[in-house]
Amino acid sequence: MSAKPTGSKPNIFPALKYKDGPAAIKWLQRAFGFREHVAYAAPDGGIAHAQMTLSGGMIMLGSAGKSNAKNPWATERQGIYVCVDDIDAHYAAAKAAGAEIVRELANTDYGSREYSARDLDGHLWSFGTYQPWSNS
Repeated sequence: MSAKPTGSKPNIFPALKYKDGPAAIKWLQRAFGFREHVAYAAPDGGIAHAQMTLSGGMIMLGSAGKSNAKNPWATERQGIYVCVDDIDAHYAAAKAAGAEIVRELANTDYGSREYSARDLDGHLWSFGTYQPWSNS
């Protein structure tokens, strides 16, 4: 199972949800010096997904949404996303080790293949083929 990044870019990304995604983007820029890498608006005026950079690092964020039993990322306040080379092998190993799978391995409408799981203390993790650095 490979956890190395695709290419030479970092492959581990903190992911955050905010009550007001657009305000969070502005505040993170003003207060901490982040730069917007990409942002996609949600139909309700919030942020469906955004990526912000600082030096060589990146965070992902969005506006908190309505509860969705099939996708804990809708309301979870924070988690980690990891880009892996062989997502099918990674998923199989996590499942075999007893990870609590909370979003089954599936292809997404944005071209990734990914799944989500909780670790032994309940923290939310997602693993997939999506590489945020490829968005320009």
